[in-house]
Amino acid sequence: MEKQIKTGFATLIGRPNVGKSTLMNKLIGQKIAITSNKPQTTRNRIQTVYTSEEGQIVFLDTPGIHKAKNKLGDYMVNVASKTLKEVDVVLWLVEPSNFIGAGERHIISQLQRLTAPVILVINKIDTVKREEILSFIDTYRKEYDFAEIVPVSAKNGDNTEELLKCIFKYLPYGPMFYDEDTITDQPQRQIVAELIREKALHALDEEVPHGIAVSIESMKFKKNLVEIQATIICERDSHKGIIIGKSGSMLKKIGTNARYEIEQMLECKANLQLWVKVKKDWRDSDFLLKNFGYNKDMEEI
Repeated sequence: MEKQIKTGFATLIGRPNVGKSTLMNKLIGQKIAITSNKPQTTRNRIQTVYTSEEGQIVFLDTPGIHKAKNKLGDYMVNVASKTLKEVDVVLWLVEPSNFIGAGERHIISQLQRLTAPVILVINKIDTVKREEILSFIDTYRKEYDFAEIVPVSAKNGDNTEELLKCIFKYLPYGPMFYDEDTITDQPQRQIVAELIREKALHALDEEVPHGIAVSIESMKFKKNLVEIQATIICERDSHKGIIIGKSGSMLKKIGTNARYEIEQMLECKANLQLWVKVKKDWRDSDFLLKNFGYNKDMEEI
């Protein structure tokens, strides 16, 4: 008789910049979601897969729940809210603190409409004293009836094995959704575009805000080489100058850093060519958002 395994869906939610993508990458053991110290780095719902002898967890990493300022923001909030209704377990990531602000209270109000069990994940425990963690647990325990409360460090991997055990506890038995060697449902082009965007966010620091997108114009494989042509889209002419940099130095830096990670991921050499284009107010354009893959399921929400 075939061994019964546990399989199901878990979503990571939380305010922007609490470490959702870092935790997901750590849990599945491979980098899929881009990370940055800037809020709202994740714009789409990224699906990744963790498979072990115990079963299979399909993780949905969503954009942070925040107050939307434009159509891209509306899309991101809608994706996060819709995902909550579709999963077996919800993981709510918070930072270690005794202060529960308006953003957390908004998320608690969303959670109160759910029937799925909620695991509170207190992340970044590497940044506080060990004895303080109990008081953070106590603060949150009074606000909501959590199925579990698990303190972790996504950065160092502390307690992540315990978190996986807790998730499996609440999953139903059933067949696997994906082959055991599947790690993500994201198309390669999408991951490549996101890696370039991550390197741009890192390199540009505070100079250019979140008004950038990356479009892959072509991606051709030839033996042990992939040739990629990509365009970084920004909202202003002044931003274009900053992204290109003096004598093209900034664009070269972004390209070099992105190429290294692309080669690691695709396990072959990459020839990456980058351009920069200005598309004013693209974050408020339905046509351009759809073009960059950001509102493909907006109609269903």
